Amino acid sequence: MTKSTIEAPIPGTFYRSPSPQEPVFKNEGDAVAVGDTVGLIEVMKSFTPVIAETAGTLVAFHVENEDAVMAGQPLYDLEA
Repeated sequence: MTKSTIEAPIPGTFYRSPSPQEPVFKNEGDAVAVGDTVGLIEVMKSFTPVIAETAGTLVAFHVENEDAVMAGQPLYDLEA
């Protein structure tokens, strides 16, 4: 199995769910398919989805919900 680290495409605030009242997109241990939304990055009230480009199992998050992230910062590990 190959583990890869997915990085933030842009700087902003990372969110694991679409809103505080809704469940998270993915949890550790969940299967991830190509095209799945794993989180959102918000910049000045504009939300950019973090879309999986490869399939696998989400192993671990490197950031917490509502953490500020920089472009290139590790977000999560995916095992294929």
